[in-house]
Amino acid sequence: MASIRYIVTDIDSSVVFYRDRLEFKVDMHNPGKFAALIRDDLTLYLSAPGAGSGGTAGGKPESGGWNRFMIITKDIDALVGRLNDAGAKFRGEISEAGAGRARLLEDPSGNLVELFEFKKK
Repeated sequence: MASIRYIVTDIDSSVVFYRDRLEFKVDMHNPGKFAALIRDDLTLYLSAPGAGSGGTAGGKPESGGWNRFMIITKDIDALVGRLNDAGAKFRGEISEAGAGRARLLEDPSGNLVELFEFKKK
């Protein structure tokens, strides 16, 4: 099992985003401070800025940037369409290169999730 920690500016809206739009299940939720969500073999930990180990390591944790995890889909067009209809924000258009097609989705704090569809054989 793999896990990722994202710093988010609003824990509660981020929980709604990942649960309702990307089919994560809520494992733990401490409103305004922390959440743990699960999708398949991935646990996504959401922390408010300054909470947890990031806030004590001497830096200033922030959301956003270009680091991301991938969600593999069999139909990227349908997923992007559904997310678009729900008001999701994206960076760029669907790219088609290499092993498949991808589009970068932003969570409510600007963290990225790469939606990816392998080339059909």
